[in-house]
Order: sequence, then structure tokens, then C-alpha cells
Amino acid sequence: MDMEITLPEEIPVMTLPNVAFFPQALMPLFIFEPRYRQMLRDVLATNRLFAVAGIDPRQCGVLGQIDPPHRVATVGIVRACQKTDHGTSNLLIQGLCRIEIASIITDEPYRRIRVRALASLPGTNDDLVVLRRELARLLALKHKLAATRPSVLGQMAAFLKNVDDPEVFVDIAAFSLCDDPKVKQALLETLDVRRRFHLFSAQVRAEITNLTLRKRLQGRLRDEHIADN
Repeated sequence: MDMEITLPEEIPVMTLPNVAFFPQALMPLFIFEPRYRQMLRDVLATNRLFAVAGIDPRQCGVLGQIDPPHRVATVGIVRACQKTDHGTSNLLIQGLCRIEIASIITDEPYRRIRVRALASLPGTNDDLVVLRRELARLLALKHKLAATRPSVLGQMAAFLKNVDDPEVFVDIAAFSLCDDPKVKQALLETLDVRRRFHLFSAQVRAEITNLTLRKRLQGRLRDEHIADN
């Protein structure tokens, strides 16, 4: 970061389904709901900060819970904003830090929450360098096997080669390349960086196993003819 950010105790939040936003990640957002238009006007007029939290499906059936957020989320800063002629906006938000949602203060005119910043437990740098190298190897192997999304995986793998910081590496990789929302949220909630690497590496290994099995079963058939095998 090129400037120091002071995290407020209270902050606006967007709650979105199947989303886990990570520090340092860049996420485009399309703002069209009236409540979020108001939120955007307010944050652009002040510190440009708001949180993005996933909706916790375990709490959705609880009486009185509307779009209940996961306990751990990420605060981001609006890096770019383009307003359309219809009053909607296209944003680019960059994650800054993990937060714990202590309470929901209000839902009107948009949701505001009370938060506290969460610090990671980094471990030793030598261990993290080894874990980063192994995760990069696994992601490269997944890219080689996953013929359905070669461009996305390839472009991100090329980008990650230039990310030296192990924690930034695992967070951006998890945000961009983990397809399971439950696993992504678990990675977001894991403050121990070594443990975060181990969890994500285990997930990628499982995906590699499934891809390898699929290729063996598919044989020489094209994807559209795999049901004929």
C-alpha cells in the first residue's frame, strides 16, 4: 500500500452470496441496488472503505436473520469507480485486511457493522517460501490438467510468479483459483498462514486427483462426447 489506512470501528458492508473476498485481491463490482448506490455515495465522500462479506447459509434459516454475514470478512478500498448514465456504477475494490464482524449496527439505509481487524500468524519465512513453491507447483499442474479453463488458470499462474510475499500469494491464489465457496471462506478465516497454505494445497491436490481420474475415464473422447465412454 502506498498510504496508511486507519480502519474505523464501524463500516458499511455488502453481503453477497458465495463470495469470499481476500486482502490484496482486486474485485470488480456492479452497484445497482438503491441501498448500495447510497452506500457508494457516502464512502466516496469519505474514506472509500467498505467491507465485503459472504452470506452464511448456516444462519439463513434463523428467525429474523436477513442475509446473515459470515463472521470473518474483508475490508476493501475503492480503487476505481465509473458511474453510468442510469445511476449504476462499476467499481474496482482492493482488499485491505481481514476483519471480524462484532455486530450489525443497522440495516438502514444500508448495513453498517462494528468490526475489529484480524492479524495473521505468519510463521517463519523459510517455511512459507517452501509452501509457496509447492502450492505454485500444484497450481501449475492443475492448469495443465484443467483444459476447461486454461486461459484463466494460465493468466493467474503467470501473474502469481511475480508475487514474492507468501501470504499475498496464497490469498490472491485462493481468491482467484479456488472454486469452492466453503473452502474459500475457510481459508479466509484461517489466520495461521502456514495452515492456510496446507488447507489450500490439500484442496488443489484433491482437484488434481479428480481431474486425473476424469482424463483416464475420458480416454481419447472429446469433452462433448465423454458420456459415450
